[in-house]
Amino acid sequence: MTPVALTIAGSDSSGGAGIQADLKSFAALGVYGASVITALTAQNTTGVSGIHPVPAEFVTAQIDAVFSDLAVGAVKIGMVAQAATIAAIVDGLARWSPRHVVLDPVMVATSGDRLLAAEAVDALKSGLVPRASLITPNLPEAAALLNEAIAESEAAIESQGKRLLAMGCRAVLIKGGHGQGADSTDYLIDCDRTIALAAPRVATKNTHGTGCSLSSAIAAGLARGEDMETAARNAKAWITAAIAASDRFAVGHGHGPVHHFHKYY
Repeated sequence: MTPVALTIAGSDSSGGAGIQADLKSFAALGVYGASVITALTAQNTTGVSGIHPVPAEFVTAQIDAVFSDLAVGAVKIGMVAQAATIAAIVDGLARWSPRHVVLDPVMVATSGDRLLAAEAVDALKSGLVPRASLITPNLPEAAALLNEAIAESEAAIESQGKRLLAMGCRAVLIKGGHGQGADSTDYLIDCDRTIALAAPRVATKNTHGTGCSLSSAIAAGLARGEDMETAARNAKAWITAAIAASDRFAVGHGHGPVHHFHKYY
């Protein structure tokens, strides 16, 4: 059977992040992608100039349309924008019970623009996090979810990961792209262990959509039947190569996109 992954996220009009990056990631990794759009953004490589949330009832209609027809192997959730959208997604997940849910708690774009309403953070934590097989915060997002300072050591990262697990998700991947040092190390944490996934840090400004693409790559692996560690390792290797190849592109004047199809052209 053809593996299918569903992304529930916002649209990026410049094509580098959000729904567009998710679908590119699925396709690059051999998985058929479906989408539920939560918000339209007027966005390019330099910033976000507008956000138009999709009505919650239409988010519900999209979810039901996809699940009633497609055999969804994994769901990736990205930008959810507002509390009403979160409630619609929570209800949809309860109704259709997908096996794997990868939640990327998107709060701020690469450009620094806020993508999640402040009043929706509690809904994200109480409604979506407990339904997630995996959440994939970067260092600032992990700190924001816990109302703590950004972790600066491996021990602090592991400690924050354990406290995020206590919110009800089954595993946490804290991404190290915002850290320092020669390596960019992500930490996969569950109730039994912590696994460090290290790769050389790539010197480039073309990192638009990196977080979206990594979480989608993990969802693609889960949809193909990989276990969580294998999916995370394969996704880390793939996104590292996509970042390393990003300078082949000359797209936009700000943070350009990663090269999702670096294996092909």
